[in-house]
Amino acid sequence: MSACWRAMAQSEHLDVFVIAFGISRETTFGHQLMEGIPHQLLDAKERLDIELLEKIIERENPDTIAIAGWFHPPYRKLPFRSAQKNRQFILCMDTPYWHTWRQKLAPFLLKPFIKKIDKVVVSGERSWQYARQLGFNSQDILKGQYGIDYAYFASTYKKRKQNPWPKSFLFVGRYNEVKAIDILVEAYQKYRNECTGRPWNLICCGKGPMEHLLNDQPGIINHGFVQPEDLKDIFVQSGCFVMPSRFDPWPLSIIEGCAAGLPIICTDICGTSVELVKSWYNGFLIPAEDSEALKQAMLDTEREYKNLAQMGANAQQQAAPYTPQLWLKRWGSFLIKKKHPTKLVPATSKETPV
Repeated sequence: MSACWRAMAQSEHLDVFVIAFGISRETTFGHQLMEGIPHQLLDAKERLDIELLEKIIERENPDTIAIAGWFHPPYRKLPFRSAQKNRQFILCMDTPYWHTWRQKLAPFLLKPFIKKIDKVVVSGERSWQYARQLGFNSQDILKGQYGIDYAYFASTYKKRKQNPWPKSFLFVGRYNEVKAIDILVEAYQKYRNECTGRPWNLICCGKGPMEHLLNDQPGIINHGFVQPEDLKDIFVQSGCFVMPSRFDPWPLSIIEGCAAGLPIICTDICGTSVELVKSWYNGFLIPAEDSEALKQAMLDTEREYKNLAQMGANAQQQAAPYTPQLWLKRWGSFLIKKKHPTKLVPATSKETPV
């Protein structure tokens, strides 16, 4: 998102100010990530202070406020505050529609909040379906919540092809139950036991409570948390990206893996898979909670070794629509056009990589 916000900050027609959560327990991103982007980071106490939020908003005086979902009470209260009654509110959401009873009741439970929202920006098809279920008209919904630093990751593909394709799997994400680290380790152990040649290594980058499962495991290389600017060499040295999540509304790491020209193995629970991953074309889609399926996808990847470079090129094409420049065009066309520059203040979620 920092790449997208930076593109907006450099735009002649839009101003941006980002209100974001500071460092979390599972991420320690450096502050340089937000260089060149007007922003204010909130600590654990500040993010609960709606009066502080309103002071920042009053100071910046935006036309539009983009809210990351409804999970954070102070953000959810903003549309009801009298001082914000003349501003446009955009709801950003990546929550997929799973036809649960809770989601079917959401239009009634969230009705007061939804009535205060002017437009919605969603991540993909599954969240578009949920926005329609909530009662928003299709003309008020934009697919295009996320973008990535496409050029940064795309540069790794050309460099990787200069040598024989790497024989290693790569996981980048939080080391927690949602990302199914336990399934990943179990499947990788099965893969090592069944592969006929020299098994590929599993490279892991991240941080979280399940990190101990990665330690002292044959073939698993744990780099821990890696700053974005240091990921490039790791992507160059990897041959396939793996995301075994149990629940993942729309993981951007899959887009980054595609942009880097890597074949993708991911569960069909990952919302990003709908738009980006096609089995045997640029990777393998597998069911969640299935270490056997993940093991088999790893074996299939190894057997398809001679085709991996082409699968990586196919993956890169799938990620091409998610550049910061195209992200900016989508958002720019969606915002209300005014004679003067429009200022957008995204009140971002706990997932903000800062």
